[in-house]
Amino acid sequence: MTRPNSVRWRHRAAGALVCVVAGVASAGGSPKTLNENNEALFAALREVHALSDAQIESVRVVFRRAGFMGQGNPAISVHPVGEDDCRARLVELEIDYDNAQFVEICGHRYMAPLYDPETQTPDQAPACIDQFEFPNIPCTYPVVWVRASEAARLCEIVGKRMCDAHEWEGACAGALLAPDYHFELAVDKPPDVAVAAMRRAHNRLHGGTKAWSYGAAYQKGICATSGKKSEACDGGGWNRCGSNTFPAGFFPECRSTLFVYDLHGNAAEHMNLPLAEDQMASRGSTKLGHTEMKGSWFVFDRVYAHEDWCRWRAPYWHGSRVRHPKSHHNYHLGFRCCDTRESAPR
Repeated sequence: MTRPNSVRWRHRAAGALVCVVAGVASAGGSPKTLNENNEALFAALREVHALSDAQIESVRVVFRRAGFMGQGNPAISVHPVGEDDCRARLVELEIDYDNAQFVEICGHRYMAPLYDPETQTPDQAPACIDQFEFPNIPCTYPVVWVRASEAARLCEIVGKRMCDAHEWEGACAGALLAPDYHFELAVDKPPDVAVAAMRRAHNRLHGGTKAWSYGAAYQKGICATSGKKSEACDGGGWNRCGSNTFPAGFFPECRSTLFVYDLHGNAAEHMNLPLAEDQMASRGSTKLGHTEMKGSWFVFDRVYAHEDWCRWRAPYWHGSRVRHPKSHHNYHLGFRCCDTRESAPR
């Protein structure tokens, strides 16, 4: 079996976090605005992912129409670690997330093949998934305040698609299994009833083999889960809740055996939950199904708010169709994208 190139790094204890960063200063010394931060983000997307002028303009339009979309409210977000400190740490640990074999297989930088190692090799993967949360750039804060409908659109703009729930679960558990949705339980049922029945069947099937991306038991300090909510945060308000996230990839041990990172902690993630086969993004659907939030967020070491093992499916929180223009968004909710490999063996 051909094994993927592993990330090169020298093991060291995580140690103390190096700093607390309360927004990034502009040239004048004051915190950057949301628009300034977003323009820097667009420049990074252009450089790292080789996006065209037309793609960048389409991304800019989605952000502008969304209102709050970005890396959080810069006036109140307090990041435990700065992006520059993350880059310095990766140099110190001799970590390089670039992987030429993955690029050859997936056609994109910082994507990992999605496959079942028991029966397939990486080059037989039917799909690939972003290794990090969008913008899928190491040492960059994840984008939040994004609706599922906007996440789906952004994935399309950058030449990818939204992930189905089972694909995220496979990336986390280290093996892409056959889809497990129990569509028969959704026939002629309203979405909330259908999701509840399908969820119970799925969680019963996988509940006996709970696992996290990094191992068989929940551990503190492995992932980006030691952050704090803003003191005034009592819900999800833009002016009360800072997006106090870590830079992507700061915790190199927070990965699955398929080399997908930050599946626990940092931002929760929008995924597509199909209630019928013709809603599966992995089978070409563009109308998509309903919203599913995956993973956990940056306070989980302090407040274990809900289950977050790899194949766990959540209740119908803030449920809607993915394409609904008012699908849910908040200060710790982001996404990552997938891509179907057209050249994969059938």
